Amino acid sequence: MASNSRGHFSSRFGFILAAAGSAVGLGNVWGFPTQTASNGGGAFLVVYLAMVFLIAFPMLVAELTIGRYGQSNPIASLKSVWTNSRFGAPVLGVIAMIAASMILSFYSILAGWLMGFAIAPLLELFGLSAAAEWLINFSNGRNLLLTLAFSLLTIFVVRKGVANGIEKWSTRLMPVLFVLFAIMIVYIFTQPGAMDGLKMYLVPDFSHLSPSLVVNAMGQAFFSLSLGVGTMMVYGSYLKKDVNIPKTAAQVASIDTAVAFAAGLMILPAMFVAKHNGVEIFNDAGELISSGDLVFTVLPAMFDTMGSAGILLAVGFFILMVIAALTSSISMLEVPVACAQDELKMERGTATFVIGGIILILSVIIALNFGSLFDLVAEISTVYMQPLIGLAFAIIVGWVWNRNKLLQELQQGCPELATSLFWKIWPWYVRIVCPIAIAAIFLVTVI
Repeated sequence: MASNSRGHFSSRFGFILAAAGSAVGLGNVWGFPTQTASNGGGAFLVVYLAMVFLIAFPMLVAELTIGRYGQSNPIASLKSVWTNSRFGAPVLGVIAMIAASMILSFYSILAGWLMGFAIAPLLELFGLSAAAEWLINFSNGRNLLLTLAFSLLTIFVVRKGVANGIEKWSTRLMPVLFVLFAIMIVYIFTQPGAMDGLKMYLVPDFSHLSPSLVVNAMGQAFFSLSLGVGTMMVYGSYLKKDVNIPKTAAQVASIDTAVAFAAGLMILPAMFVAKHNGVEIFNDAGELISSGDLVFTVLPAMFDTMGSAGILLAVGFFILMVIAALTSSISMLEVPVACAQDELKMERGTATFVIGGIILILSVIIALNFGSLFDLVAEISTVYMQPLIGLAFAIIVGWVWNRNKLLQELQQGCPELATSLFWKIWPWYVRIVCPIAIAAIFLVTVI
């Protein structure tokens, strides 16, 4: 067990915003709307909402519970649960730490681009067109500078600790994110073409239903809640014992899902506004032309057609994206930092700079070998490692952890849990349904 000097979130509200911030990342604001547009709109939305409730939420409860029980990093927390394993728990904890670090290494490059796209319109406004062009065009110099800037931002927040860094900045940044969303959505709705996008998003066409749509929705729900890389386990370890974990997990999942839903409300109508303004969105077969570049090509092209209002919208949109990326990146860096603090007895400041520096070097290597490494690192960490680690977590909670100890841990924040409907369903659900569902995501994605 960790020492009493270990940091804690100062309030449940602070934890909820920090955990929601971890979950709310580019997967919600970029990935979800893109997946929705590529999978027929409303039908994908309905299946996604079901998958958050059926798969992601039960696993979120599992990860938070392991973390709070162990009161430590993923390596030590897994050891405290998987007591008869000498090597299995530490190895799994290390793999989760490596996965979080690998995701952060390529994530920082993407987030750096977003910073560039946020600054570029302002430079244009002041007549610095050449600098603005440099910030939005692909080059090694641009990639390295912006990756460094975003990495230092992440290190700055994590170095401050749990209450003064992660919680403080999450409670500042998340409300800003919500306000920016509201402003952007209201403005986009006033533009010609927006209602066509809204109709596609909110009116389900179930002729688009297919096994691949279900698997995509399941994967999106799982990944959007930061599951399978130890971030929620680490955040759970900073929770006080009197917190009702199922209730808190439901609130985190609800905020995360609400942000993804709001991103859809903003981006799908925006795509149709862009289409109305002459920007090519779909090919002749009705498929999204460039889902990967949607944020960097389609939306800036739309902002360009809107005059001076477009400049403000572009800045607001990309600041929103940077905030979403930052609240996720701080949780990813926290995983290896917590491991270094607890296992190697390093000071937080030293651990943050050393590990943040190592991940930054990995980001630089990826940025300099972008064509060969970026997709490879992203695929290994998110397509292979994340679901397999999540599957292992489900098996540990469902089959390995002593059921009475699991119940006792959950009852500390909810004494009446043993007689609740949640406890009648959740243990066998995590034992049987979650592993099968996660294995299905993995197999279908890989095959």
